[in-house]
Amino acid sequence: MAEHLKNKEKLVTVAIELFSTRGFKGTSIRDIANAMDMSISNIYHYFGNKEGLLLAVLEHASKGLVEKLGEIPQMDLDPLERFKLLIRTHIQLSEFYKKEIKIFFLDEEHLSPEGIKINNQTQTDILQIHLKALNDLKKAGYLQCKSATIAAFNILGIINWQLRWYRTDGSLTLEDVSREIVSFILHGILGSNPPGIESDS
Repeated sequence: MAEHLKNKEKLVTVAIELFSTRGFKGTSIRDIANAMDMSISNIYHYFGNKEGLLLAVLEHASKGLVEKLGEIPQMDLDPLERFKLLIRTHIQLSEFYKKEIKIFFLDEEHLSPEGIKINNQTQTDILQIHLKALNDLKKAGYLQCKSATIAAFNILGIINWQLRWYRTDGSLTLEDVSREIVSFILHGILGSNPPGIESDS
């Protein structure tokens, strides 16, 4: 049983590497079997088919991301500090799961109905985590925007887009990027109460 789980975990790791570099379509079961030095029949035994392996990759990333983000709104912190920690953690986790996320940005059309269901549920769970943090800010008197839902979608858009442009070999560290994004989300490009700018409200 332990060997069975170990092989499944290794297969998921190898699939993440190959799917993220070659794409789902560009990776064959034989490619994965060769990388694992394993027979093709063993892979079918563990996952049924290549789509089953893709589904396992999705479940692996979704579970880790949602569980870790979900811990933050429960922490005994000032709502503003909790919110900033949520943004920083989401950025860090997005980088950690970058290969998995890249697979689903590029290969979402290959998901089965079950895969689409898991993907949609993950996005809903993450949205609810951010909404909880924003509503806590509102209750504490920090949040000034009219719609927490629009704010949550904007925040997720910023975090998801960062995955496309950030490079680990660039001039900014991930911590630098996290700090800039948190500051932008909190204050916008004009900062708080800039001189000479009237409010739209």
